[in-house]
This record gives sequence, C-alpha cells and structure tokens, in this order.
Amino acid sequence: MDEFALIDRFFANRGPVRADVRLGIGDDAAITRVDAGSELVIATDTLVEGTHFLPGTVPRSLGYRCLAVNLSDLAAMGAEPLWCTLSLTLPDGAADWVGSFAEGFMELAERFEIALIGGDTVRGPLAMTVTVHGRVDPGCAIRRAGAGAGDGIFVTGTFGAAAAGLASLRSGDAGAGSVARFLYPSPRIDAGRSLVGIASAMIDVSDGLHVDLARLLAASGLGATLAIETLPLPATAEPGRAVELALTGGDDYELCFTVPADRSEALELTACDWDCAVTRLGETHAESGLAWTAAGKTYPLPATGFRHFGADVP
Repeated sequence: MDEFALIDRFFANRGPVRADVRLGIGDDAAITRVDAGSELVIATDTLVEGTHFLPGTVPRSLGYRCLAVNLSDLAAMGAEPLWCTLSLTLPDGAADWVGSFAEGFMELAERFEIALIGGDTVRGPLAMTVTVHGRVDPGCAIRRAGAGAGDGIFVTGTFGAAAAGLASLRSGDAGAGSVARFLYPSPRIDAGRSLVGIASAMIDVSDGLHVDLARLLAASGLGATLAIETLPLPATAEPGRAVELALTGGDDYELCFTVPADRSEALELTACDWDCAVTRLGETHAESGLAWTAAGKTYPLPATGFRHFGADVP
C-alpha cells in the first residue's frame, strides 16, 4: 500500500476524539486549541531499528512502545497528555505490519486520551519518531532542577526487568517473563500528574537509574549517597546481575523524584492511588556526586547507562 492508503486505513479517524483538536489528520497541518490558562509541554523521541529495538520485533509492541517512551517524558514533567504526531519510516508498505503497529499505538493512545493529529510516512530504514504535547498549569511543571538538600529520593516500580528482557530477546528467549517489561513499558502518567505540588524535582529513568538520578542531582546542584539494599528489584531478578541491571540497564521508564520532608505525608496519601509501588532510596545532600554503598562500604559501579555518543556519567 502507498503512504496515503496506509494513513487513511490505519491512522486517520482513529484514537480518542478531543474537543481541543480543531483539525487533525488529512490537511497540511493540524490545528489545536490551547487553554488560555495552560502551559504546553512538548517532547520528542525517535526509535531506530538496531539501536532501540532488535530486527524482527513484533510491530504491535513497536507501536505501543514508541508512544509509551514519549508519554513517560510527559509523566516526568507532571503533564496531562493532549496530542501527538507520528513520523513512520518503513522499508515497505506491508499492510499487515502497519496494521499491527497501529493497534499497539492506538491502544495506548486510547488509554491516556491522547489524540494522533498528524505526522508523516516515508520509505527508508525502519524508524519511528513521536512528538507528544501535554499541558500543565502555569509554573507547575516538575523539572530536574528544583530539589533541595535533605529532600527524600523516591522511585516508582522496580528496576532491571526491562534490561533483562532485552538480554533474553538477544539470546533468542522471547518467552522469558521479563520480555514484556521491555516491549511494553508502562508510562507513569497518573503518578506524575499527582506529584505536581509535591515533588521538587523529577526525571524519567530511560538510560539507567544511576545515570538518570545523577542527571537530576546535577541539575539541582546536589548529591547523594545511597544504599544498594534500598533498590526495588523485580521478583524474577537474577541474583548475580540484578544490581547491575537495576543501576545501568535502562529502559525501565519509571519515575525518580525528590520530595521535601514537609510534603512526605502528601506523598503517602497520593501514592495510595497509584498502580505501582513507590520506594524511598535515601535523601539528597549538599555535596555533589552520586555514590552507592553495600553493607556500608562503597559499591564499585559496573559500566554506566546508555548514551548514543561520548562518555557517560561516572
């Protein structure tokens, strides 16, 4: 099928209908209406075959995943999802493949009521770029900078299962229980939105907990010394590699955030409604840098998290 037939069949007039979308797919550009009392939050991520996913990955999971990783960025800012665009690069126009991809994409779009309003479809090496738009009240977006010394450091969910799932896929074990955590990450939109006014700083963990927490601390001009024993690990974690995968494996798409002591009760109240666990890792301190300990002794870090170019955060 050509690109116009693919768009009409699998993407046009699908997904949630929003009153703030004045004109969606089918024209030269989309038209949306922004509330006068809102700020717009925008994020973009690209997934490329061979870099972000293995050749032969199930197309339904790619549709789901390319939207999920972008929604995770909105979650980290405390934003409400509104609209998205999709640029899809395909080696051919196989209808079965695109149909399965669209099913995964639209499943997540419906769940979080985010409308697909446009994009592009072209021939080339398999890749997909999604741009998401969300809203927050003025001045209410949660940034990486904003934590203070003595703030508690918290995370949602568990760490390491997605990296273990990717390792299983690479070894040919597509049936491993952790594979779904890599193929179908869960963006923590509800948790992120409920942390507005509670969290002082936040980041989504995509490249590994150590690297991403170090980025948050650096943005806030702080540091932390945390115990390995506090890490929330999945029940299926391999004992020999669990800590390494949790700290540096990446692809978890959980939230890492800080909360001042006087807002800890508010966190406890709101976290009761989340569909994931929340764990306190420790607290920030004024000295810069991030270190881990095990049984009270400095823990030697393995290779650090994912970066496309250059050296990583030590």
